[in-house]
Amino acid sequence: MALIEELNAQGNQLFKHRSKLPIPFAVFGMALFIYSTQLSETYEHNILFEIFCLSVGLLGQLIRGITLGYTPRGTSGRNTHGQVAEELNTTGMYSIMRNPLYLGNFFMWFAIVLFVNIHWFSMFYIMCFWMYYERIIFAEENFLRKKYGEPYLNWTLKTPIFFPRMSGWEKPDLFFSLKNVLKREYSGFFALFFTFSLFDLAENYMRNSVWELDAFWMYALAISGVITLVLRTLKKNTKMLNVSGR
Repeated sequence: MALIEELNAQGNQLFKHRSKLPIPFAVFGMALFIYSTQLSETYEHNILFEIFCLSVGLLGQLIRGITLGYTPRGTSGRNTHGQVAEELNTTGMYSIMRNPLYLGNFFMWFAIVLFVNIHWFSMFYIMCFWMYYERIIFAEENFLRKKYGEPYLNWTLKTPIFFPRMSGWEKPDLFFSLKNVLKREYSGFFALFFTFSLFDLAENYMRNSVWELDAFWMYALAISGVITLVLRTLKKNTKMLNVSGR
């Protein structure tokens, strides 16, 4: 098999499992975090550092939210069966970068890696993320190039792959739908707070032999849990979060 076909096949396969990338890093990161906590009797996370890490994750959530608030149905989805693009997104976040959702993912997952506070682990994450998503993006772009041809190529000539440009924002035709964001992003939002709380719980046990959360994470987890439960109930049992064409 030629390299181009091999990369395309790998990208399509990884695309189906792209949501699973954080799992091994969370498990490995927890193991490293517990080990380093045992070795260090003096260093302990302070609340400012923890809030900084959380802010990095929320930045990723914000990027995803702005992106999804303007996207129509049939694009930018969570499908795991194969490439789907009922139309070519070139406005909104897609006017300043070609893969805003993946940039959002990077910051959301990087926040957890930063919390571990081991420099080589952060570098390892960046390298793995790049290699993983490079293949996914290759497969996606191959699909879009075949489907949309010259309009797609013209868009790629002026739009960066991953790092956003600071100008050139094109206003989307659709209005921003907060309902669409809430319907699609509540699980990732809760997962962020849950994972941070889990790390805080582990740190407190390793240092103090007590299963308890710091006050900040206890309230943050409770509030995010209530928000998630309400949104999930609305999505499953009502049409309040439904938006025509989204």
